[in-house]
Amino acid sequence: MTKDTRYVSDAPFDPAPALQEIERKDLDAPNWLLVWRKFRTHRLGLISGAFLLFCYLLLPFIGFVAPYGPNERHAEHLYSPPQSIHFFHQGEFLGPFIYPMTSEANLETFQWEFIPDLDNPRKLRFFCEGKTYRIAGIIPADTHLFCPPETLEEEVVPFFLWGSDRLGRDVFSRILYGAQLSLTVGLIGISVSFVLGIFFGSLAGYFGGTLDWVINRVIEILRSLPELPLWLALSAAVPSYWSPIAVFFVISIILGLLDWPGLARAVRAKFLSLREEEYVRAAEMMGASSGRVIRKHLLPNFLSHLIASATLSIPAMILGETALSYLGLGLRAPAVSWGVMLNDAQNLASIEIYPWTAIPMLPIVVVVLAFNFLGDGLRDSLDPYQQ
Repeated sequence: MTKDTRYVSDAPFDPAPALQEIERKDLDAPNWLLVWRKFRTHRLGLISGAFLLFCYLLLPFIGFVAPYGPNERHAEHLYSPPQSIHFFHQGEFLGPFIYPMTSEANLETFQWEFIPDLDNPRKLRFFCEGKTYRIAGIIPADTHLFCPPETLEEEVVPFFLWGSDRLGRDVFSRILYGAQLSLTVGLIGISVSFVLGIFFGSLAGYFGGTLDWVINRVIEILRSLPELPLWLALSAAVPSYWSPIAVFFVISIILGLLDWPGLARAVRAKFLSLREEEYVRAAEMMGASSGRVIRKHLLPNFLSHLIASATLSIPAMILGETALSYLGLGLRAPAVSWGVMLNDAQNLASIEIYPWTAIPMLPIVVVVLAFNFLGDGLRDSLDPYQQ
């Protein structure tokens, strides 16, 4: 007779051994670690975040990477086409070099034609001395990552990796310098929008009543106004004699002031659902002030979602600055931004002849896509328990 093994043990049930190892780790892991584990599985978001981090870390050192200054002109190389970097000359490895461009006037088309001198390769110089610049706008330096080659007479041979514009300025260098303003305007604008949206949204959602009604009417009025004409009207009111720095900050603040209503409505909706929770009522009964309840108990519960929303709002502000500068109502020369550079490419006939003047569109598209992918990755990762 065999022993019956169907019995219930008297020992307390412990579910931990039945869990997989990764599930046991998740039980004790803090929320930020779960978010990071989930975010790592979002390849596009991870790559986009690394790319944007690299771009922002590079901003203080743009002068080191750019071979020329943002407004350095070359009168004999107006609309010079992009030049290629070569490594082999007639089957012989020489390292990175270029073929110098010689300009000739075409009497039939009345345009300059640039012809490479294929018999005269010139090596690029690396970690060389050039024009003086300031690291982060403070520390003076003159060392560049690479510089145009020199002749035997120590004359500099102009080199334009992405061509030159109508004034003979290097497009590659100007795109790098333009990133300092175009990428920063989104951060300043979203900071203004973030502060205003959280402040007014929390007041409306937590206190309710007349205050909620007034704030909602203001939000509805702002959201009913057409965005682009309002941008144009406010930007046109900026005096033309203001310095480029003053115009930059005013444009950033304008973009932030017009973006906060959407964030405020999201904060209000969240506060309306959270203010009735037991832990909020307990904090109020223990004598916590309204400000402390908002700061310590309500905002931390969905601050990560606000960060994801802010990340998705930055591209709109970058596009807003680009549109205003493109139309001549935002930043103006001598300031350098991607929108200011595109302002020179308004003529379709000019783009057809000199297509490299439209190259500033590429970094705009890449950065906007990177922010969108990063925002999608953060949004999907902020609820690590959804699966």
